[in-house]
Amino acid sequence: MIYGNINNEFFETHCALLPGPLALALRYLKNNDMVKAEPGVYDLQLGKSECILQVLDLKTSDRATLRPEVHRKYIDVQFLADGGPEEAAFWNDDYSLDVDEDLLSTKRDILFYKNSDNTKEGRIYLTPGTFACYFPWDVHVPAIQTGCESKPIRKIVIKVPLEDCYR
Repeated sequence: MIYGNINNEFFETHCALLPGPLALALRYLKNNDMVKAEPGVYDLQLGKSECILQVLDLKTSDRATLRPEVHRKYIDVQFLADGGPEEAAFWNDDYSLDVDEDLLSTKRDILFYKNSDNTKEGRIYLTPGTFACYFPWDVHVPAIQTGCESKPIRKIVIKVPLEDCYR
């Protein structure tokens, strides 16, 4: 997992250390006003990479109501454009959780696990401008509410093909 903020003074250094397609995705988020984007799912060409852009208006929820997820063909670049704050849980996929729903063979490329009380998850705190890049080995649970109240969020997800990052 990679975590940062597009407004950080080291943003360009951060991008320079990443594979080209990931850097292009982060720069796209910095250079486009995603708050004004129309909600939906779009094809997005970044350099030679055919990515998927999702513009989502969601509400944060209690952690217990959210399912852990993982992707295998894409790196999930998640960006909080507006609202929140939110938390996200993460941990290394050791394949110990039971599968709840497997949609890996669909365009969504997503597998949901069942929650488990035995998981040792880390947490990150996201405010507008914050991003997290989840790799296929990173189980993650986005859109967790902070405190006792659900909050609206504008979440942007760019799905970057994993294979484009190691060519």
